[in-house]
Amino acid sequence: MSIVENADIENWIAKETPEEVLEPDLPIIDPHHHLWDHRDREDPHFRQVVYLCEEISRDIADSGHNISQTVFAQCGAFYRADGPEEMRCIGETEFVHGIAAMSRSGLYGPARLCTGIFSTADLRLGAEVEPVLTAHLQASPNFRGIRSPFPADLNDTFLAGFALLEKYDLSYDNWSPDFTRLPRLADLANQCPGVTVIVNHLGGKIDPNADDEEISAWKGAIDSVAACPNAVMKVGGAQMRIFDWEPPFHMHQTDVPWSSDRFLETLLPHYQYVMEAFGPERCMFESNFPVDKDCISYRTLWNLFKKIANHLGLSESEKTAMFSGTAARAYRLQAP
Repeated sequence: MSIVENADIENWIAKETPEEVLEPDLPIIDPHHHLWDHRDREDPHFRQVVYLCEEISRDIADSGHNISQTVFAQCGAFYRADGPEEMRCIGETEFVHGIAAMSRSGLYGPARLCTGIFSTADLRLGAEVEPVLTAHLQASPNFRGIRSPFPADLNDTFLAGFALLEKYDLSYDNWSPDFTRLPRLADLANQCPGVTVIVNHLGGKIDPNADDEEISAWKGAIDSVAACPNAVMKVGGAQMRIFDWEPPFHMHQTDVPWSSDRFLETLLPHYQYVMEAFGPERCMFESNFPVDKDCISYRTLWNLFKKIANHLGLSESEKTAMFSGTAARAYRLQAP
């Protein structure tokens, strides 16, 4: 059943000429997507207002790509409306666990949604955050980690909370549009080498019209965190709106969605740089849906990633790492 609040983005996506699906049998774990219902918001930031089990299952099925599993990414979905403030985020894991159960029934297709889940917890609570982490783990056996900001001073209280991630074998996702924070994230990764630190979305805002000075600064920031052996990079998220800034391929900026070839021509240097800095064994392609859906369809996005891999001459083992292996290792999933 179509949802009226999604009509604008669905109509825009429908204007593209569907591409032939490249390498349709290649197994993929999509390690970063959201689920939400923003119908209560007066002006939803992203154009896909409702994105639940049926919507993502349809995107996967229509794409023609072989998505075997997915990982849910923290987005403030379905927090509890009552109880202690620090525990309300547990509602997100409870909700996503229900989606995983729906998917496991097979009624929505062969892809298994949300075999991995990362939500959030306020590590600034220090040791007192432990009950929040254990509640997430109790809410779902698929819970794998958190995404949260970090303080600039990396104070002892925060580090005490962060150390609990290693105790419970949990990962730490992080993203800020401000890539200048990456060297401080590198400091955090180096202080806690037993925690897998997962950098989201190429490390920050990706502006295809950035000048040489900004690109050079971004590369330096990428290099700082790539030097941490416990850091991995999510290779994606370059196709998204950030606050009020919209890239030239956003649905508000172009009448018809771009092709994967045009995205390749525009964004390849950014993708190539992070892949060479981290190496394919520490990189994973991600959809960042439905955020990136403002700019690209699910089919075209994974075609773009496959073209990037082929353009850069990745070996079969390197492709396996980027499309499924790194995600399986980082989130402790069964590899396809």
